[in-house]
Amino acid sequence: MTTLTTPAISTWNLDPVHSVAEFKVKHMMISNVKGQFTSLSGTLTLDEADITNSVVKASIEIASINTRDAQRDGHLKSPDFFHADQFPTMALETTRVAHNADGDLVVAGNLTIKDVTRNVEFVVEGPSVPAKDPWGNIRIGLSATTKINRKDFGLSWNAALESGGILVGEDIIITLDLQFVKA
Repeated sequence: MTTLTTPAISTWNLDPVHSVAEFKVKHMMISNVKGQFTSLSGTLTLDEADITNSVVKASIEIASINTRDAQRDGHLKSPDFFHADQFPTMALETTRVAHNADGDLVVAGNLTIKDVTRNVEFVVEGPSVPAKDPWGNIRIGLSATTKINRKDFGLSWNAALESGGILVGEDIIITLDLQFVKA
C-alpha cells in the first residue's frame, strides 16, 4: 500500500516591527553612509520539504527611508533618486532558490526600483528554526545580503568633488534582517 504525503507548504507573513531593510553606500569616497527603510511588507511561502521551492514576495515603501538626515532623506525621495511620488514602492519577488557551491542558500529574484526590474541574488543566512513567541505565534528569521549598482536601477544622480571623485558611490550593499510569523 502506498501512502501519499502532502507537501509541507506553509505561509508566513513578514513582521514589519521586527524586520529591517538596510543599505550602505560610499559617501565622498571616504566612508559609508547607512540608511534603512522602516515600512516593509511581504510573505514567504515555505516548502518545508524542499526549501528551493519556496517563494518570497516583498514590498518596501520608499517614503519610509531614514538616513538620520531629513535633508538627505528628502533628496533621496526626489526625482534625482527614487522619485517616491511617482514610484512609491520597490518590490522583490523570488525567481530561484538554490544552494551555492559553499552550501549557502542563495535567493535570486526580480528587484524593481522605480520602473526598472533587474534580477539580483541574495546570500541568505537562515531561515532559523521555528520558535514560539510568548503569545503562541510561530516565528522564523533570516538575514540576506546583496550588492547592486544603483545606476542599473536609474539612480544615477551624482556630483563631482573638487578634490576629484564623486559624492555618492555606485555600489549599494543591501542587508535584510527579516522575521516572519506563520499564518
